Amino acid sequence: MTPPEATGEAANEIRARVPDVETLARRLADVDYLVDEGLATSMFLSLRLPQPLLLEGKAGVGKTEAAKALALVLDTPIHRLQCYEGIDAAEALYEWNYPRQLLSIRLADTRGSELGEEELFGPDYLIRRPLLRALEHPGPRPAVLLIDEIDRADDDFEAFLLELLGDAAVTIPEIGTIRATHPPAIVLTSNRTRDLHDAVKRRCLYHRIEYPTPEREVEIVRRRVKGSSDTLAVQVANAVSRMRESDVQKPPGIAESIDWLAALTLLGVEHLDVAAIDRTLGSVLKYGDDQEVIRAAGLEQLVQARE
Repeated sequence: MTPPEATGEAANEIRARVPDVETLARRLADVDYLVDEGLATSMFLSLRLPQPLLLEGKAGVGKTEAAKALALVLDTPIHRLQCYEGIDAAEALYEWNYPRQLLSIRLADTRGSELGEEELFGPDYLIRRPLLRALEHPGPRPAVLLIDEIDRADDDFEAFLLELLGDAAVTIPEIGTIRATHPPAIVLTSNRTRDLHDAVKRRCLYHRIEYPTPEREVEIVRRRVKGSSDTLAVQVANAVSRMRESDVQKPPGIAESIDWLAALTLLGVEHLDVAAIDRTLGSVLKYGDDQEVIRAAGLEQLVQARE
């Protein structure tokens, strides 16, 4: 399948900001989003082909943040569609502004005139949702469209997205096909609660994001929590890594590591110990059952130095 072509203006803007993989990785780091070579390459190809990028991985590994960071690098708006079971075109693409239509009909009646169907069902009466706003973005750079947690939607919604993913276009029955002049940079995320349809995957580049190493996580949390100590950041990253290796049902993500380090720093904790963990465990583990698992295993295991 041939990706939709961007206008010359959009393509030139992207080439100027993202001339190569290394520049993209450096600019992502400048907005505090650290990437490995694989993710940087996937994001680069997605921008330059252009082609939607499907990011898969466990909750909390930084999939959503990747799209936000990309928008910062491009200095362009991000339009986010949060998926859920039962989502349809009215929430994702558009719906008609019925109150405004009724008002226009009444005003026309008062003036003794009539409104034709083509007037009532025209662009002026559309309520634009994230997908349509991203397609109609005027440039000069394409908008970023984040379709978050696509695995929460159903098969019908996946089928609805195929035209958008393949052609950077959508069809509205009353108006016709709306095609982007600046195809958005599309990022889909999935926690893989279910498998996506092959037709969706064929239209996308794919990259799986894993949890970072403790060393990389130290870099990430230190960037996000200004003023935290190196020692505490290392201890938090190691402790979170142990939690992920345990039997907890909801392993903490990078966001929870950041929250925990921020809470500890705010409390003036300089070194992680059992008392500090006990006081702040709710900052990193958000389920009571998981806290019980960690407490039963012994909080002291979280402060032992990793070999």
